[in-house]
Amino acid sequence: MATALAKTTDADTGTSVEYAARIEHVSKSFAGPAGQQLVLDDITLDVAPGEFVTLLGASGCGKSTLLNLVAGLDKPSAGGISTDGRPALMFQEHALFPWLTAGKNIELALRLRGLPKSDRRARAEELLELVRLKGAYGKRVHELSGGMRQRVALARALAQDSQLLLMDEPFAALDAITRDVLHDELTRIWRETNVSVLFVTHNVREAVRLAERVVLLSSRPGRIAREWTVDIPQPRRIEDSAVADLSVEITEQLRGEIRRHGQH
Repeated sequence: MATALAKTTDADTGTSVEYAARIEHVSKSFAGPAGQQLVLDDITLDVAPGEFVTLLGASGCGKSTLLNLVAGLDKPSAGGISTDGRPALMFQEHALFPWLTAGKNIELALRLRGLPKSDRRARAEELLELVRLKGAYGKRVHELSGGMRQRVALARALAQDSQLLLMDEPFAALDAITRDVLHDELTRIWRETNVSVLFVTHNVREAVRLAERVVLLSSRPGRIAREWTVDIPQPRRIEDSAVADLSVEITEQLRGEIRRHGQH
């Protein structure tokens, strides 16, 4: 599944090209009452080192399934996936252990990574400061707000020292203001760390607000319907006119995919 670095050779130039993730002709089927159900169909997608890509589509189009395949939690029915080391995965639910403090949750990831015990506390404190939770090392999960819990979950994901961060609608359960603040924080952290991000959402404005590239999946079976390069300078605001204009265009495409699915 994982390689030291996903590489290929450019057919035109013959030069070696590196990727944080390379998804090649991936399909995925699941057994259902009516037989095998095709969820993803012939997906080919690359994520460059340091790139921020959002996967967008209607509910049930296979976005999370694709993310799980990239994470190595499942295997494709066809095709192949290679990544720059083992990806880190962040879910919609924070999945923090409630009997551990914020710092100890992060230290658990550091221990699994093999970091010596003597170095874990200092590194956990650094990561908490990175997500702007300095001083929260000893706080229990129940003492943290929803936004703070997601910050800890992000710090724990970053503790894995992965070059590829997979995010499955991590802000969907948060209120609009908290979500907007965390958009800013994620953009800042991405730029500071240069980690590659593959971010799943069904929120068009969130996709445009965050990404360098937006990839739209068709309704089931999920296929790549269209891609957009987002040339709007960062930092962006979700209410910016350029964000709104591109969001309208993408929303029309998404509606078209949903209508086509409803006619089958």
